Amino acid sequence: MSDSEFYTAKSIWPDRQQHECNLFVGFRAVVEGPVDGPVVVRIAAATIYRVSVNGKFIGHGPARAAHGYCRVDQWVLPDGLTAGANVVAIEVAGYNVNCYYVVKQPSFLRAEIVAGGRVFASTAGDGRQFEAAILSHRVQKTQRYSAQRTFSECYRLTPDHDRWRHEPDATFVVATCSVQPDLKLLPRRVPYPDFDIIPAGRHLRQGGIRKTGPPATLWMDRSLTRVGPTFAGFAENQLELIPSIELQYFENVSPQAAIDKPDADTGFTLKANEYHVLDFATNLTGFIGAIVHCRKLVRLFFTFDELLTDGDVDFKRLKCVNIVSYELAPGTYRLESFEPYTLRYLKLIALAGECRVEQVFLRDLANPDVYGAEFSCPDDELIRVFEAARQTFRQNAVDLFMDCPSRERAGWLCDSFFTARVAHDLSHDTTIERNMYENYLLPGTFADLPKGMLPKCYPADTGGGFHPTWAMWFVVQLNEYLERSGDRAMIDALHPRVLGLLEYFEKFRNHDNLLENLDGAIFIEWSQANQFVQDVSYPANMLYARVLEIVARLYDAPGLAGQADQIRNVIRDQSFDGEFFVDNAVRDSNSLKPTRNRTEVCQYFAFFFDVADEQTHPQLWQALRDQFGPKRKRTGDFSDVHAANAFVGNYLRIELLSRHGLCRQILDELKQYFLHMADLTGTLWEHDNQSASCNHGFAS
Repeated sequence: MSDSEFYTAKSIWPDRQQHECNLFVGFRAVVEGPVDGPVVVRIAAATIYRVSVNGKFIGHGPARAAHGYCRVDQWVLPDGLTAGANVVAIEVAGYNVNCYYVVKQPSFLRAEIVAGGRVFASTAGDGRQFEAAILSHRVQKTQRYSAQRTFSECYRLTPDHDRWRHEPDATFVVATCSVQPDLKLLPRRVPYPDFDIIPAGRHLRQGGIRKTGPPATLWMDRSLTRVGPTFAGFAENQLELIPSIELQYFENVSPQAAIDKPDADTGFTLKANEYHVLDFATNLTGFIGAIVHCRKLVRLFFTFDELLTDGDVDFKRLKCVNIVSYELAPGTYRLESFEPYTLRYLKLIALAGECRVEQVFLRDLANPDVYGAEFSCPDDELIRVFEAARQTFRQNAVDLFMDCPSRERAGWLCDSFFTARVAHDLSHDTTIERNMYENYLLPGTFADLPKGMLPKCYPADTGGGFHPTWAMWFVVQLNEYLERSGDRAMIDALHPRVLGLLEYFEKFRNHDNLLENLDGAIFIEWSQANQFVQDVSYPANMLYARVLEIVARLYDAPGLAGQADQIRNVIRDQSFDGEFFVDNAVRDSNSLKPTRNRTEVCQYFAFFFDVADEQTHPQLWQALRDQFGPKRKRTGDFSDVHAANAFVGNYLRIELLSRHGLCRQILDELKQYFLHMADLTGTLWEHDNQSASCNHGFAS
């Protein structure tokens, strides 16, 4: 039997609720043991699931797939099923919202438990039947976590809320389910994640809080304020709880008590209006948990972030709701978030009641296949940068090459060009990359996009916005994918997609064959360069020339190579002002006039995409090599050339230094760019400052 098949299971979901937003459903089957291993729990689901056996965590999924498809996970129970009744429980969150994280689709679960070719339990198939119940302890009408992900987590719990997961005779209010349409099945392929338990490392500080009323400026994310016909979710007036607003009415009581205990596993007591801050020592991604003992009703908030802001945890720094909230009746709980989050620092706040908190942990969610490469040298600073890169990659390459494991968890193009290189370096593997291209290959069309255009990130439903330049990076990466994998079949299968993209760009070519007045967001990099993209963006056309060159080579179309050379010649004539390449030209009446807008990243595009080299533009190359990069922040040279940011300028710079064999300079600049990141968070960042994600896949 293949890795993408079920014996008899069908897709099911509670009747007429498959389109509901943020519905949390529990499924369980009680199976008599012993059943000798290997016992396999086979699962496909929408949107996200967690599986346990007798209350013990087994796995979380699924690996993401294109619209109309699902990937099948197979969780092997190495100890089989023990004597007596075994409870196999699967919790499924059906989100049904458009976002960058997952596709919007009707909810379902398809599952079966098999051993030795026999089906012991299934959804609407052979063996014992999985029963379902609506799990009301997770509050349904909550605000979204971010504009790019789904819903934030708020819980109202009693001590017996999860008895159904581990006790065969627990009360389980069964919901009537109906069979749903089965999606096309795909194998998972990618490795199953690490789920190691990582205890919090240190107590940092504790103190009190007080209610002060609303702040001068109340932060309300667009994911809260823009819910409507085109952005699914619950409107503000429908929400049962809004922790992101409630917590802004409180502030720390000064002074804070710095305690800095080396062991966070010893536990602590939280009384009403008290907080405690813990440090995991490095940025991690996974499921936040703790054991909590409550003598009276407690309102407990887990807030978190990747770094400290003015010595405190600012849950809104990343422009998302870094909060998991609990209302806990008296009793004992083993809490664990259902969704993964990214953090180094965790702040626990009690707004009511009193509780004892023990064994605070994070269950790791990361790629295990990252130790195929080793690095050592006498320079400890370089080793710290390398390990930060490895840590960044493992958290951003679980099933897709993600931009970040926090705010978005999205499979962005362009980011993937750089991250895919790392996958090959660390594991000598292209499986994630194959899945990525398969996801782009399978849909017949992409909703809300013009014909031929590719989604900027996928699998996702982003509402029609697109980056034409990111679609070009899809082709640039495809060339390297062939070199890494030898997967000619995928290249050939994607031929219609690539041709469709070229056909899309045809209508934007002007009389010089340059792309002019492109639709969509013309993204160059996170710098001033993004302001200089109309009417003709020369960096975009440098990238376009490389696309034509690659398509010529991949699909034996030599005429396109000639077009690429012609475009490069036009760019040299129009864009180079004698000292630098300017970023754009604007149309005045019927004349195209280059501007004086000059950016550092534009120069890197010129050299990276072979518009210029050290022979054709020796003085420019010398200036870039010797006077740009991290040192320019100190010298202030060329102040009229806007500085590059981490993505993509600094990375293209490092690539160019590598092409020229400037190894010592690369090592020096790596430390200037990245050492402070490695030391602050143990991961590498989206920008060259702390303003955004401090854990970004491309940075690895």
